[in-house]
Amino acid sequence: MALIVHKYGGTSMGSTERISQVAKRVAKWARAGHQMVVVPSAMSGETNRLLALAKALSPAQVTQDHLRELDMLAATGEQASSALLAIALQAEGMPAISYAGWQVPVRTNDAYTKARIESIDDQRVRADLNAGKVVIITGFQGVDDAGHVTTLGRGGSDTSAVAVAAALKANECLIYTDVDGVYTTDPRVVPEARRLKTVSFEEMLEMASLGSKVLQIRSVEFAGKYKVPLRVLSSFTPWDIDIHEEAASGTLITFEEDEQMEQAVVSGIAFNRDEAKISIMGVPDKPGIAYQILGAVAQANIEVDMIIQNISKDGKTDFSFTVHRNDYARAMDLLKAHVLPSLGAPEVMGDAKICKVSIVGIGMRSHVGVASKMFRSLSEEGINIQMISTSEIKTSVVIDEKYMELAVRALHKAFDLDQNQA
Repeated sequence: MALIVHKYGGTSMGSTERISQVAKRVAKWARAGHQMVVVPSAMSGETNRLLALAKALSPAQVTQDHLRELDMLAATGEQASSALLAIALQAEGMPAISYAGWQVPVRTNDAYTKARIESIDDQRVRADLNAGKVVIITGFQGVDDAGHVTTLGRGGSDTSAVAVAAALKANECLIYTDVDGVYTTDPRVVPEARRLKTVSFEEMLEMASLGSKVLQIRSVEFAGKYKVPLRVLSSFTPWDIDIHEEAASGTLITFEEDEQMEQAVVSGIAFNRDEAKISIMGVPDKPGIAYQILGAVAQANIEVDMIIQNISKDGKTDFSFTVHRNDYARAMDLLKAHVLPSLGAPEVMGDAKICKVSIVGIGMRSHVGVASKMFRSLSEEGINIQMISTSEIKTSVVIDEKYMELAVRALHKAFDLDQNQA
């Protein structure tokens, strides 16, 4: 008997018919002798619907009180889908019980809309599992020390599932989604994209951080930290597929780099449309300036991605960085109101029509010329590079948003990712 965690995305939970199919699949695993914990997302479109209602009532609010109420509101989507799944399982003759994050409890910090999990109490869940029940835990949410409901940000159900699997020391965590695994890039952009049978934890972490929407980055971080076996697979295969075939399908995220994986110099192309660039012109070139700028941004709970500081001229330099597009307006307002006056910097410029395109592969560690090949491919397509960032296993560039799909297709072809690799 194994303890298995299933996570189902919003599309998988998108209707009562699909919830019924999920219940049949989960019941199959439970009848095979496994202890089952399920972490569902809200029904597809439900979170957007709820947040749109809030925006209609108060379009410009960003206070802590407002963010608290947004979390209170958004958390109801997962609560509804979890209860519906429990009802569907009971209809299948399978004992089941659902819990909201605060009932487990899933403890988080108090960063509303972007909370981070701090601990999970597994006592109640284990008691129900030992009693033969399927346990359903709401994804995406938790509770802070003051008892307030919090949410983990978009894609947070992935993080919830992996964190639950880690807390319970589950044998495996299966992430069911509307795609059948991790691809070399988005097949909607490049039809020739291939599904990867395995991908290393490091590569998956980079892909998630760079814009791949298959898994939220924090879920991959949890999987790596606690060595949670993780598999991405499709929820749209027939529910009655042989359980052994299902358990070996999709993409396995592995913690070992085998010889086959090292043959691929680049394993995938990631991209992110949700970027915005901010440049402060004429910044004094002296110690402490970067902290003065980015410290204020960090205190506003705005995450910074890529950073570039130009060569100093006449004691002045230009300082550029990227943020999530949703934080762009708030970051610009913050800089204009509180940072620029203290810097004496003459101007702040912004561009919300950029994107980030990245190549990822553990084989880049042992091969030279990978970045230059990337730059040459973009140059041949007439694509200008605005910013560059590198690590051992990835190279990222910021380009004009309108060239994103062209860049992805060109790089996918340049690195032969459409070819099956032995």
